[in-house]
Amino acid sequence: MAENPATSDAPVAPPVCPRHPDRVSYVRCQRCGRPTCPDCQRQAAVGVQCVDCVAEAARGTRDARTPLGGRRREGRPVVTLTIIALCVASFVLQLVDPMWTIRWYFDPERGLEEPWRFLTASFLHSPGSYVHIGVNMLALWMTGPFLEQALGRARFLTLYALSAFGGSVAVVVLAEPLDAWDVGVVGASGAIFGLFGAVLVVMRRLGGDVRGILVVLALNVVIGFVFAGIAWQAHLGGLLTGVALGAAYAYAPADRRREVAWVAPAVVGAVLLAATLVAYAAAGML
Repeated sequence: MAENPATSDAPVAPPVCPRHPDRVSYVRCQRCGRPTCPDCQRQAAVGVQCVDCVAEAARGTRDARTPLGGRRREGRPVVTLTIIALCVASFVLQLVDPMWTIRWYFDPERGLEEPWRFLTASFLHSPGSYVHIGVNMLALWMTGPFLEQALGRARFLTLYALSAFGGSVAVVVLAEPLDAWDVGVVGASGAIFGLFGAVLVVMRRLGGDVRGILVVLALNVVIGFVFAGIAWQAHLGGLLTGVALGAAYAYAPADRRREVAWVAPAVVGAVLLAATLVAYAAAGML
């Protein structure tokens, strides 16, 4: 049988990368078999795969989760380190510019007119005491990475912020208006006590030994009442906030964790806001 010259002698087009048709590639993806250029190649266990197959495989892989639903991440505790960096940077600014402390510290009288002080005070520390910031940052480093891993970054950050807010709220509610409402409060202690409370609940939920954290809590509570110049109200407010929010996160049903991550902070925040408004109203400031 005679061959058709038009088909037998036609040149065969070289394989090209589907993503980059102008690039010839004789290397093929081990998964889909398509040509893949050097820019689209990804090293696999055997051979290479194209970027499309790698992305498809990643979409089908479920994120590793901790027992409490946090996304298990490798590497450094980003949120914890960021908070420490902000506190240290703020402390340096306090040393350089005394107005920095005046601009951001909290007291109930200023807090009513400038509500951001309820949170900003937690990034300040006593400029005359390196021990103050040192102890707080050490406590944050001891508790933060564990909670950040167990709860996930978003829930951990919410826990820290609301605990700081709860500490300031407790100062408004528990301090004597005529004697202490014009006394400035600085320090991350309210937020740190919130982490202490959350660690206590989370470790108990996971079956861990809580005796060590109980000892640390007891010592800090005693120090707060024995030594002058310490806002024990902020410690107590942060602790109660941390226990409440930590319990909501730790004991939420597995299929309701996403909803609880939104509802629990909203409820805790609403309770703290209501307590603040009631205290101001009772003092005749509303």
